Amino acid sequence: MSVVLGYDESPGAERALRVAIEVAAAFDERLVLVYGAAPPGPRGEEYRAHYAAIAEEGRRGLEHAVASAEQAGVSSTVEVIDLGPAAALIEAAARHGARVVVVGTWGESPIRGALLGSTPHKLLHLSTVPVLCVPTEV
Repeated sequence: MSVVLGYDESPGAERALRVAIEVAAAFDERLVLVYGAAPPGPRGEEYRAHYAAIAEEGRRGLEHAVASAEQAGVSSTVEVIDLGPAAALIEAAARHGARVVVVGTWGESPIRGALLGSTPHKLLHLSTVPVLCVPTEV
């Protein structure tokens, strides 16, 4: 089994990282760090260029998360997936037999999340494994 974390350097990501490391350590599970890298727009040459740039930015952002996991003694793996964030997390959770999917929230209203389709909101409705939504610190 594993703990899957959606990590994107957003305001809620740091606290979600700390919580995901705690959960992975408590259950002696591998931490799977996921970045959904699908850029908007039609596919084609421009899409491939945008995807490459977004994927590279995601890998750089995940380096900090990997270092934090290693410092806590938690083994981890990185996945940059060519899907939107929620779909990427659901796909990674299925492949890695996730115990839980962890995501940060940044305090948007429930209505805004429902209308605009926030990643936590999508996961709560689509994931087949438990979802842990970690609020930002106040």
